[in-house]
Amino acid sequence: MPSATRRTTKNSVVRRLVAAAAALGTCLALAGPATSAGAAAADPVPTVFFGDSYTSNFGIAPFRQDGTRDFCFQAEENYPAVATRRLADKGITLDVQADVSCGGALVHHFWEEQELLFPGMTVPAQQGALKEDTQLTVGSMGGNTLGFSRIMKQCSDRLRGQDGLLLPGNPVDADEPASTCGAFFETGDGKAWLDGQFEQVAAELEEVLDRIGYFAPDAKRVLVGYPRLVPEDSTTCLTAAPGQTELPFADMPADALPVLDRIQKRLNDTMAKVAADAEGGATFVDLYAHTGANTACAGAERGIGGLLEESQLDLLGTKLPWYAHPNEKGRDLQAQHVADAAEQALNG
Repeated sequence: MPSATRRTTKNSVVRRLVAAAAALGTCLALAGPATSAGAAAADPVPTVFFGDSYTSNFGIAPFRQDGTRDFCFQAEENYPAVATRRLADKGITLDVQADVSCGGALVHHFWEEQELLFPGMTVPAQQGALKEDTQLTVGSMGGNTLGFSRIMKQCSDRLRGQDGLLLPGNPVDADEPASTCGAFFETGDGKAWLDGQFEQVAAELEEVLDRIGYFAPDAKRVLVGYPRLVPEDSTTCLTAAPGQTELPFADMPADALPVLDRIQKRLNDTMAKVAADAEGGATFVDLYAHTGANTACAGAERGIGGLLEESQLDLLGTKLPWYAHPNEKGRDLQAQHVADAAEQALNG
């Protein structure tokens, strides 16, 4: 079985740096005149967006191509772009210093460079976008570090048969049949693996928030959860959406879908706790709680593209699947809740 946990940095060191930066900020505040909250709100807000494919909105076309981040599959109209416009309509102008969200990013790619599709093709660590004057950071990470694609491959023979180029990773235990994946993740080795992955996600997300606090000490930190994939009534997932021939979760066994939902809920709760416990405070956007009517199984109202449903992306003449990512309806829901949370954080 894979190693249960992997700690890539020493959190205590970062916390001491954060504490020193906070102390310095307090001294500067006492030494100089304070800026009124009203004046700050009227100025453009220097902002950095970060994250993985749920922030870059993989699957929505067209995606940005500048020769350096092409294979991040960052949609030109991803939720950061849409949320920025929503906030502008409310009189809050974001000065977007960078959007470094990138498909496939693991949490540790916040502080380490990320390799893309081909060897030697990399993008820098996402924290490099932070500036001393950054006032708002928004993004989502955790699903790839948890191993969500590996979990789905554990439950799907169809996904196991793919080459893994765009859905990386192998099933957690290829010797266990996909048909038994529900029980696998709730007992024995599968449960032990999952517990270890959750420990790693929590520790590394804590590190992300600590690093933001160090490199951008004045920034409001907004951690965005993932939209809900499987509804409470998972039997609705046994019917294809209008105009589709594939089921929303392809060949995943019906009894695995509630397990998949419980895993996602646990990820959501883990992220919420990290935000709540963050020194200096962080805002959590609970998309799981707000998107239960727009799961992959909601038919015409779905905000998540089906696992093997064709997305808007075409690569070398082949349509790429959504792989359970937000479609445009889902993207707009993300943008709505992120904009509301950012507004509250900035005015808080």
